[in-house]
Amino acid sequence: MKKLVLGFLVIAMWGACKSDSGNKMALPIFGSRRAVSKVVDGKTEVDTIYQTIPKFGFVNQYGDSITNKSLDGDIYVADFFFTTCPSICPIMARNMLKIYDTYKGDGNFKILSHTIDPKHDSVPVLKKYADKLGVTGNTWWFVQGKKEETYDIAEKNYLVAVKKDSTAAGGYVHAGYFVLVDKQKRIRGAYDGTDPKQVDQLIEDIKALKAEPDEAIVQ
Repeated sequence: MKKLVLGFLVIAMWGACKSDSGNKMALPIFGSRRAVSKVVDGKTEVDTIYQTIPKFGFVNQYGDSITNKSLDGDIYVADFFFTTCPSICPIMARNMLKIYDTYKGDGNFKILSHTIDPKHDSVPVLKKYADKLGVTGNTWWFVQGKKEETYDIAEKNYLVAVKKDSTAAGGYVHAGYFVLVDKQKRIRGAYDGTDPKQVDQLIEDIKALKAEPDEAIVQ
């Protein structure tokens, strides 16, 4: 599905593009934000608090518990799929493999693929799917959890549309976006996972994000 999620159309207007010391444009920060005043050395300063990915809990293809804490200090890419998907998922998987191959040696980068069909996509099924793709190690996690929680975090936090639809191929409809999340768990971009050019741009944007100065990690 190449149709842009409405949420990203709205929040794109709020993306914060700032120049760094090298006069390059930093990646935007998507999502809601609020201003917070604080007193530092007797002076009032205004800080901006950005929307972040909230606490979550899933299980990966190895049967390991994966929470938001598992990604502390990591840049990661999130997407949504299901193993029996006959339409866009195979294309997304091939394109995600390119990202995986580029960064699988980086200990501070992860890929988090959430199944939207947890009833079928058990841990053994996810492991078989990962094995078929040639995915090993802990760079790319295929995760499953409670369906309601997965759909909730998809639409409210990653801003990706997912739903069950008996008329759709495979019985589900979902947007094929790869969502880039920084070390502070803020969304920094969304890319059409079926478009090789956008995937190439994502690879470059991950490099740019890795080059950003470290900031306090969201707890």
